[in-house]
Amino acid sequence: MNIRPLSDHVVIEPLKREEKTESGILLPETAEKERSEQGRVVAVGPGKKTDDGKVIPVEVKEGDVVLFTKYGPNEVKIKEKEYLIAKADDILAVLEDGK
Repeated sequence: MNIRPLSDHVVIEPLKREEKTESGILLPETAEKERSEQGRVVAVGPGKKTDDGKVIPVEVKEGDVVLFTKYGPNEVKIKEKEYLIAKADDILAVLEDGK
């Protein structure tokens, strides 16, 4: 089953959070885990339509690693795999490799 987002929606596969702190302390599995704010774009809708019928394309593409608002995207589960569906406005930035 494939996901085909509509309008300016983006399907994101959340990236796993680090299991240890910056100082090297390992976090136990029982520690409260917050939802990730980073993910890889899996699918992108065609874009948002303006009142005059023009389509404004979404600025991200499949494969981009993005930062998004913590509570903006909706969680969905397909074939036991969790995804997030976000509006383009919920995506804050694209993470780029500093090479």
